[in-house]
Amino acid sequence: MEIERINENTVKFYVTYRDIEDRGFDRDEIWYNRERSEELFWEMMDEVNNSEEFTIEGPLWIQVQALEKGLEIVVTKAQVSKDGQKLELPIGNEKHIDLTIEDNIESFFEQSNQEDGEYQDFQYDDEYHEGETVRFLIGFHDFEDLIRLSHSIESDGLISSLYHFDGKYYLYIGFDEEKLEEENEDDVLCQILEFGFESRLSIHRIQEYGKEVMESNALQQIKQHFPLLK
Repeated sequence: MEIERINENTVKFYVTYRDIEDRGFDRDEIWYNRERSEELFWEMMDEVNNSEEFTIEGPLWIQVQALEKGLEIVVTKAQVSKDGQKLELPIGNEKHIDLTIEDNIESFFEQSNQEDGEYQDFQYDDEYHEGETVRFLIGFHDFEDLIRLSHSIESDGLISSLYHFDGKYYLYIGFDEEKLEEENEDDVLCQILEFGFESRLSIHRIQEYGKEVMESNALQQIKQHFPLLK
């Protein structure tokens, strides 16, 4: 795999179809199998990070160009805008492009195959959808961690649902901006991450292959039904 560091926020890499197959992936399945495509992507991103120290610290914007003998992939680190509705993509000279957020951040291969040489952007619409909010998927190794979290945080203002997948619990959370001030959202997220970890899995994968445990008000329900063990 060939890796080129464009700038602080962007990296480009080229992977041949032969390399993809050598990694144990079928050339066709990466376009139609979300789970396998995500597995391949994060395997390549780990290699990129080891080579270029391109640490992932939030949402990504991904472009994929299907070439005759492989794929050219451009990955840019984005930042969430202050209103929580847009992703800001740095393009140099302190300028940026705003993009609307979608949930399927990691499902960049889940599109029909493109003609050779044609770029395809994934994850984002260029149209603003009023009412969209940023959501986070937080993983927990043990249900006891969720119990401790529910008793240590003020859950009013949090939108939460709970899933179980592959031996772990996943809390899908968002913020009710009418009840929680924007400047407090980062502090609340940091509190949550003291008990769990930010997952690289997509919510679509969790919903499709996992089990929904609590559809809504997950933290409130956990606190109500499970006492804190001392």
